[in-house]
Amino acid sequence: MTASGPHRAIEATTASETHRAIEAVWRIEAARLIAGLAGLVRDVGLAEELAQDALVAALEQWPGSGVPRNPGAWLMTVSKRRAVDLIRRNERMSRNLAELGHRLESAEEPPEPDEIEDDLLRLVFTACHPALSMEARVALTLRVLGGLSTDEIARAFLVPEPTAAQRIVRAKRTLADRRVPFEVPQGAELAGRLSSVLEVIYLIFNEGYSATAGDDWMRPGLCEDALRLGRVLAGLMPAEPEVHGLAALMEIQASRAAARVGPSGEPVLLLEQDRARWDRLLIGRGLAALARAEELGGGSGPYTVQAAIAACHARAVDPGDTDWVRIASLYESLARLARSPVVELNRAVALSMAYGPAVGLELLDQIVDEPSLKGYHLLPSVRGDLLFKLGRRGEARAEFERAASMTRNSRERALLRERAAAC
Repeated sequence: MTASGPHRAIEATTASETHRAIEAVWRIEAARLIAGLAGLVRDVGLAEELAQDALVAALEQWPGSGVPRNPGAWLMTVSKRRAVDLIRRNERMSRNLAELGHRLESAEEPPEPDEIEDDLLRLVFTACHPALSMEARVALTLRVLGGLSTDEIARAFLVPEPTAAQRIVRAKRTLADRRVPFEVPQGAELAGRLSSVLEVIYLIFNEGYSATAGDDWMRPGLCEDALRLGRVLAGLMPAEPEVHGLAALMEIQASRAAARVGPSGEPVLLLEQDRARWDRLLIGRGLAALARAEELGGGSGPYTVQAAIAACHARAVDPGDTDWVRIASLYESLARLARSPVVELNRAVALSMAYGPAVGLELLDQIVDEPSLKGYHLLPSVRGDLLFKLGRRGEARAEFERAASMTRNSRERALLRERAAAC
């Protein structure tokens, strides 16, 4: 080895550590950085581009200079400078942008924490705006709030990278073309818009918790992203009960993650899980969030009711201790709040556990021809389970085989085929 060899190895190690540090900083600071910039430039797409420019600058400079003491402030300063340069270079900018440039130049001091929090909340509502398709809302939220790269978003949802990139570009273009205001909705509009935000976060969580396609039963990274978003939102909107209800639901469900997957990656169903492996810290956080939601009067909100159902499972040390009668009652409440075929399917399961499989099957057979469940593999899966418990093995086998043919997740398909064979 030459004399310079060890030094090169040390340099490479240091550079690698710096890059890991930059990735960690970006995950922490990206949402606040983009929110602060969007509050200044009033354009989410431009704000995200400016933040990306600052990230490139960090990748170029920090390996040599080291990570600054306040990396978030460093990134914001660089972003603001890039914004000023952009405005100065573009001669076609209107008088409003000239005024914006003056505002950016005069904003030397870092924004106050409350100011950043307000901008962050505006960014949440902008990224989840109803003008965007659900796919676009999810992709843009993960990009600007979750700090994920386009490649990470594409891999998380098993789509080609150009597809994910196109969703993000179209989302930003739609927001700009429709002049969507960078603001938190007020009055009567708030409830509907908040519902959209919660729906996006829970969809991200569910895709991580029970992957709809691919070779993995779970994608923990997406669950973590959704949990982080839910916690941030609960901090930004502390008086909204359903925000705490969603946070509670995700915390409690996430507590089961380690027990939901077997040694070879195979799914482990709820009643067969080793409850000693459930994360008691997450359960504690979830129960506290649920209590907060109920204190705020959220006992009648759909996410809070679902969190209460999850809490029944979390409080049962043994599956036999589960209060299925209360769960069935909670599903009845949920059906009154947000009746849907999927809610009825889950209510059928709860009724079967509380009062016997025949009762559950009776409800299930009322929705078996529901058009929206035509391609939903959990319908024949649940029906097969109830038929199996009633001793109708041949019918159960046919249902499990049908469910296996419908799912796009290879792990779930294998489990369903095993259940068919067991009939």
